[in-house]
Amino acid sequence: MKTIKRLLNMKLPARQSAFLWGARKTGKTTYLKKRFPKSIVYDFLKTDLFLEIAKRPSLLRERLLAEDKAALKEPIILDEVQKIPQVLDEIHWLIENKKLRFILCGSSARKLKRGHANLLGGRAWRYELFPLVTQELGQIDLLRVLNHGLIPLHYLQNDEDCKKSLTAYAQDYLKEEIFAEGLTRNIPAFSRFFEAFGYSHGEITNYTNIARECGIDAKTVKEYYQILVDTLLAARVTPFKKQQSRQVITKAPKYYLFDVGVAGYLTKRHLSEQKGIEFGRAFEHFMLMEIIAHRSYAGKDFTINFWRTKTGLEVDFILDNGKVAIEIKGASRVDKKNIHGLNAFTQSYSPKKSIVVCNEKQKRTHGKIDILPWQIFLNELWAGKIV
Repeated sequence: MKTIKRLLNMKLPARQSAFLWGARKTGKTTYLKKRFPKSIVYDFLKTDLFLEIAKRPSLLRERLLAEDKAALKEPIILDEVQKIPQVLDEIHWLIENKKLRFILCGSSARKLKRGHANLLGGRAWRYELFPLVTQELGQIDLLRVLNHGLIPLHYLQNDEDCKKSLTAYAQDYLKEEIFAEGLTRNIPAFSRFFEAFGYSHGEITNYTNIARECGIDAKTVKEYYQILVDTLLAARVTPFKKQQSRQVITKAPKYYLFDVGVAGYLTKRHLSEQKGIEFGRAFEHFMLMEIIAHRSYAGKDFTINFWRTKTGLEVDFILDNGKVAIEIKGASRVDKKNIHGLNAFTQSYSPKKSIVVCNEKQKRTHGKIDILPWQIFLNELWAGKIV
């Protein structure tokens, strides 16, 4: 981890505070220690500190006001801030009256929002740290990425240790992030849902079918999906619907876990070669995570959708309100039958760019469609040439 420089660039001008969100073990604490080595840190994972501040949030204000003024010039870091929502009122007061800066770090804003906590009324910028991305790693082993995932510790471990870590991560995350925070009361039902989610991962979501599998109602299933999104465990991709058409699916979304390795654990997937249906699904997931991370780190706000007709024509990702259409294919050779959906979308909507990302060795052009090896696509994505 010491040799991996993260792309996130937190630059806080004078008097500016920030939230830093990210799933557990993505490296938030390590990043902040390196980026702000002189900052005062309050880590609410420490039980004694948590209990003290939770019982009397004003202790934070009293302790900070007793600090040397030189120490307060750096932003003050509060780690796992979602554990004590009440402390945000004290932070608000310190920002307004003492002009202090804070970095409020955590893995979920859901508990804060549901408890109507003070989210500082726009006084804090929002940043997010993702698992590792290709621009941080340089040349990569694709199968290693798809099997281990890109949570820093998991990616760097050997196969056996990574397998144990992924098992522990999925189980402990449920306990710590979902149950311990009181985000749902029905533990058995959510556990069944989480397992079912693994098998519907990256597919068009049928809430009713999943509800039937889990023995709960569809409304509860929707709420569980929202919990995954709010806790940064999953990303929601909605259908593209620029034009109204009865032939195009416009309501059912897709959900993708935040890390391809965790998804592999849930679906009991292990890839030994770069081909096959399971490889293709993992490859698509990996590309989406790179697109999402690039959007955040580059400070862009483009939309990410998918397009599918009721006859089965589909394009994996439609970016920036239809300006870019991307089809992901794990195949080492793309032919006409692989791009029917992309051709149909291109004819109907005339995107500025139509791209097939694949496992071919050389880039080429087929009509209005650019066929790019995945390495070239990612280089162009991070260089800002795709969107």
